[in-house]
Amino acid sequence: MLEHIEAKGSTMIRWSTRWLTHSAAAALLAFSAGAHAAPAQLQQGQGYERLASPQPVSPKGKIVVTEFFWYNCPHCAAMEPLLDAWAKHLPSDVVLERVPVAFAPQFENQQKLYYALEALGKVDALQGAIFTAIHQQHTVLMNPEQMSNWLAARGVPRKSFLDAFNSFGVQMDAKRATQMVADYQISGVPTLVVQGTYALSASMPQTPDNPQVLQGVDQMIAKVRADMKH
Repeated sequence: MLEHIEAKGSTMIRWSTRWLTHSAAAALLAFSAGAHAAPAQLQQGQGYERLASPQPVSPKGKIVVTEFFWYNCPHCAAMEPLLDAWAKHLPSDVVLERVPVAFAPQFENQQKLYYALEALGKVDALQGAIFTAIHQQHTVLMNPEQMSNWLAARGVPRKSFLDAFNSFGVQMDAKRATQMVADYQISGVPTLVVQGTYALSASMPQTPDNPQVLQGVDQMIAKVRADMKH
């Protein structure tokens, strides 16, 4: 289920599209399956991996769950409604950070799209709609003009978006995201990392009664919380 990026340019886009109809629904079912089952305790290499070099997280004193995603990834699209629902019920000591990846230069604009929406306070309102537009409505959102036209139809003024998109802050956010992808050694999406240490993805081996990666994330949160008390 992992969207692993090996090709570049138009080949990459065709690869993603080819898998969309066959894999996105399957990914959604796999993520959803067993939502009410009691999950088995995951072990390293069976549900999660420990990063070779754990990374610092912010804010201090919080448990940070970092999602690495790509707008053109069908598996990220399948996970989005589940992650969104999960995030609405996070305990007060847990925060979710989203990090858009750009495995090739032509997708750097999508990194800036995310951070521009974040600067405008529009991520919660539009994150799911972007995935729907790309994967169900086949809308191309690759350059600022396409993005600003699409957003204008949803009430985001073109100038406001473009000013944010071209701002120094958004450019720095996009560079930081790319650095995080390198530091965390992210080679595919979606990947979730708990406290800069425990990485989980749908492609990793899952126990038969725990096929949902978010259950694994919950287990890692509990582990980190217990460790923080000692």
